[in-house]
Amino acid sequence: MPESRIYMDWNATAPLLSEARDAFLSALDAVGNPSSVHGEGRAVRGLIESARRDVAALCGAQSASVIFTSGATEAANMVLTPDFRMGRTPLKLGKLYVSAIEHPAVREGGRFARENVCEVPVTGDGVVDCAALEALLSAHDRQSGLPMVAVMLANNETGIVQPIADVSAIVRAHGGLLVVDAVQAAGRLPLSVESLGADFLIVSSHKIGGPKGAGALVARGEVIMPQPLIRGGGQEKGHRSGTENAPALVGFGAAARMAADNLEARTVAIAVLRDRLEAQMIESAPDVVIHGLNALRIANTSFFTLPGLKAETGQIAFDLEGVALSAGSACSSGKVGQSHVLTAMGYDPRQGALRLSIGASTTQAEIERCAAVFAKVAARRRSTGQAA
Repeated sequence: MPESRIYMDWNATAPLLSEARDAFLSALDAVGNPSSVHGEGRAVRGLIESARRDVAALCGAQSASVIFTSGATEAANMVLTPDFRMGRTPLKLGKLYVSAIEHPAVREGGRFARENVCEVPVTGDGVVDCAALEALLSAHDRQSGLPMVAVMLANNETGIVQPIADVSAIVRAHGGLLVVDAVQAAGRLPLSVESLGADFLIVSSHKIGGPKGAGALVARGEVIMPQPLIRGGGQEKGHRSGTENAPALVGFGAAARMAADNLEARTVAIAVLRDRLEAQMIESAPDVVIHGLNALRIANTSFFTLPGLKAETGQIAFDLEGVALSAGSACSSGKVGQSHVLTAMGYDPRQGALRLSIGASTTQAEIERCAAVFAKVAARRRSTGQAA
């Protein structure tokens, strides 16, 4: 076994930042309930509101439009509902249109009935088919309610960036609402709910180096909002009841500050490392297929197929060599299954693909060692027909 391990699965969860850890631990000593009016309660409320401002700044939004949740999955289930309100007036949505490459938390359709969830295809390049979306929305029955469209900003498996501005223009033309999963884009691309033309963004703490158990639904404004998923004491302005997890949210805020800081330079540095790794992969195994190689991608992600190597076998081979990576996305309790993203792109999903994803603390030495492991696994595949 190797002396040390290399973590290259940042898209599954990012290592906890020291700043987020320190903020989390300090908030554990804040004893008050944030809904209490006494000094202790107000102190905790202040910490939460400071975190809300930090998350809002990361998303280019107003802090009043940030609703804290337990994570991105809860945020998705909250916003994906046919039941909205415009102020005090009920607002009905008739059908949900989701791209074929969405994360399972979105693909499941939230609170929409299954028959009212429609899939939007993507091209062979893994980009949402805007012509197909236009056709679907043109045929939408407005009598059933407004259309809702959900398209992620950056795909969690391929890293491919979606044309959200084009999607937004189509949705606007048909009077719909647009939900954008920005979980993988946060801290890797500039975010602005207004500039993207989104009605709602979904973000997650642990994807940007914050603690697990915190996320947010970020709205464009406060007029059009979904009916609550969790009812009770009326926290989060009645949008999400339950006493706030102050330490996790404070850590989330600290991570959001770090994610917004020096974003461009950090992204360029990460892209150099990723591109160096891919160049060495191609050199050692010219038949490697890097999905989305010629598409616009977030800088940290490489999703590849080695012909003749099953994804689960490859994942084990890398793990035994001390490299942690994913076979697709890590969203199914450790299960390794066929990639719906590859299927949507027109590839045979039975062989699958492996995902390397890196971050700000990834080093050149780690890239070189990972490239050497890749070459070893690829060579073993050629000699045996499969990795040992």
